[in-house]
Amino acid sequence: MGTLATVVMAGCSGYHPAPKAFQEATIQPYRLDSGDRLRVTVFEQPNLSNTYLVDQAGYIAFPLVGGVPARGKTIQEMESIIAGKLRQGYLRDPDVSIEVANYRSIYIMGEVGQAGQYSYVAGMTIQNAIAVAGGFSPRANQTNVDVTRKINGRIITGRVSISDPVLAGDTIYVRERLF
Repeated sequence: MGTLATVVMAGCSGYHPAPKAFQEATIQPYRLDSGDRLRVTVFEQPNLSNTYLVDQAGYIAFPLVGGVPARGKTIQEMESIIAGKLRQGYLRDPDVSIEVANYRSIYIMGEVGQAGQYSYVAGMTIQNAIAVAGGFSPRANQTNVDVTRKINGRIITGRVSISDPVLAGDTIYVRERLF
């Protein structure tokens, strides 16, 4: 009996409930990172208005001003940064508006129909993401999943309910059920 309890407990040693930061991250303003595609509009400047990709280094290459750091910034912060750079000798009073044209991908692994990389959609839940990946496999634990998420520059993994929200860049791992 003692050996069985030891084996069962050893199997649970990888379990980490989601830290409080997981829930807090879902209500924070969206933070940009590599893979996000931004639609930048500079009012009355059609040559500057375009779609820009946040590169692997976390920058967007913007005309006239060059590389602009985007990683970890909110949309509003990026609008201010670009307007400030354009104000330095290029435009008198630039009016910059930014929206996310395409969010960075999410990754779904484990006991799903088709594991892989998928497009993130704002408002998506874990259950929605699993549906996009072909649903649960017959062996899947359908109650909760492990999510790896970048929060404040740190990579954190925690176990969450399938009704929890997904954030762009998340990696979702659907475990096999024990019985």
